[in-house]
Amino acid sequence: MSDFVRIVEVGPRDGLQNEKQQVATADKIALIDRLSATGLRTIEATSFVSPKWVPQLADAAEVMAGIARRPGIAYPVLVPNEQGYVRALAAGASEVAVFTAASEQFNRTNTNAGIDESLQRFAPVLERARADGIAVRGYVSTVLGCPYQGEVPLADVVRVARALHAMGCHEISLGDTIGVGTPRKARAMLRAVAAEVPMAALAVHFHDTYGQALANIAACLEDGVRVVDSAVAGTGGCPYARGASGNVASEDVVYMLHGMGMDTGIDLPALADTGRWLAGVLGRGNGSKAGLAMARS
Repeated sequence: MSDFVRIVEVGPRDGLQNEKQQVATADKIALIDRLSATGLRTIEATSFVSPKWVPQLADAAEVMAGIARRPGIAYPVLVPNEQGYVRALAAGASEVAVFTAASEQFNRTNTNAGIDESLQRFAPVLERARADGIAVRGYVSTVLGCPYQGEVPLADVVRVARALHAMGCHEISLGDTIGVGTPRKARAMLRAVAAEVPMAALAVHFHDTYGQALANIAACLEDGVRVVDSAVAGTGGCPYARGASGNVASEDVVYMLHGMGMDTGIDLPALADTGRWLAGVLGRGNGSKAGLAMARS
């Protein structure tokens, strides 16, 4: 494995989708354009889930029309089903993502469908994407714990990840949605999935509820993962898990990776500046410790 780590910036989608106050479309576009100037290669732009379920991202088509896309940067969008896929393509999306959970109860609460039902919903999406030449990423949430059932068996995580990969997802993001994981458990989970899905097709996605996200990422890097999801300024959270804080901050991840001698291609000062700007737009504190420290230095 190389020492290059690709950061998948999920702030514009996963970071903003649970904001209670409406974020202006112009600010969402400005956020993505700022992120595009930092050296990131993948920026998850928005979601084409029904506005009834995710009202904060009801302006997905307007956002996609307004951003200044740069060569070499992917701007994937989340789609829940074939209808969402059609809307995404009409808005100019060239990469999409689908999502399910390793916990049956969490999946039903989040998507009104069981795991097998949600996989069936994705089948026509994957089929159309294959014909259209559209890359599809797969998300598996609750890989290290569920707010309803507690522990999630590793076998369930492996089964879902394997199914998504077999259906045609080029990359599988393994998400600790409620942030309860610790390094030993994170590594064990990654190893179990990597026994069935190539490591090069795996990404990790940690929320920082208990302050374990960076340690979990470091443990997974040691086992060979080279794609990490994160959100600028540590935005985000899980609406179905009480107390679950945001995604690990992109600035903190990049600071750690650069300190480990790993390459990201990202301009950390520019990324930190974007995080401070976003915190100001949202009217709250910056969730990045590195961002705060760099502002004081």
